[in-house]
Amino acid sequence: MTRRFVSLAWAAAAATYLLIILGAIVRITGSGLGCGEHWPLCNGKLLPPLDLPTMIEYGHRLAAAAVSVLVVALAVVGRLLRKGAGNREWDARVRASYVAVGLLVLQVALGAITVKLDLPAWTVVLHLGTAMLLLAALLVAARPRRASSWSVGDVSPGLRPGLVWRPGLIAAGLGFVTVLWGALTANTGAAGACTGFPLCNGQFMPTGALQHTHWTHRLLAYALTAYLLVWVWKTRAPGARHVLYLVLLQVAVAATMVLLGLPAPLQATHVAVGAGVWAGLVLAAR
Repeated sequence: MTRRFVSLAWAAAAATYLLIILGAIVRITGSGLGCGEHWPLCNGKLLPPLDLPTMIEYGHRLAAAAVSVLVVALAVVGRLLRKGAGNREWDARVRASYVAVGLLVLQVALGAITVKLDLPAWTVVLHLGTAMLLLAALLVAARPRRASSWSVGDVSPGLRPGLVWRPGLIAAGLGFVTVLWGALTANTGAAGACTGFPLCNGQFMPTGALQHTHWTHRLLAYALTAYLLVWVWKTRAPGARHVLYLVLLQVAVAATMVLLGLPAPLQATHVAVGAGVWAGLVLAAR
């Protein structure tokens, strides 16, 4: 039973990660209203005629349905498991599966509201934020906390596990804000407001509301990179080091994307790596 729970948690987390990427493709291709303003039906039908925007949006909805099945199944298995558990670690995992169900309900509601209100930026940002929290809950359910299993090679001599775990929570919080601000940047038309890299239009203090939105996202990303560098230097924690590599890759993708004029494939890659960074931060904080 426990093995089934862990397998379901990892499967649901992987499906949620793919759903996040597919959601980004919906936005990038302008397919958010590919099913019109109908929900849960698509253009008023269960099986609509499929032009490209409709196919992309309908595929996103089908993927969301698959995630829903996995998350609910995980909570059911968790409920059965908890009856005979009596183990704090497993109790925490099962509680995470219940949180995932609550986040799933909120995510579905936000998806419906987003469509009904014709894709306002604030609902799109909240929709992504809830998806990221859902991914985090599923990762918590899938992987136990390692606070009692740090070896001498995991951290610098003299550091207690808590000194690795607490900075991990701070890094995850900073990463979450960075992701949400990135969504705000993309959905308010600010993605193209700053040209050049690493500065914004050659300035450290750019002018204009859209420029400020974009520049704030970059500053948050730079702050996360600096924080991870310090964390890795002080603790040599493998998880932190791996996340740092992902963040550096993300910065490289972002720079290339800006310099090439925001091509759609790089926008999708930016979201994919960003979701990977978030997942890595959650796992590193465990």
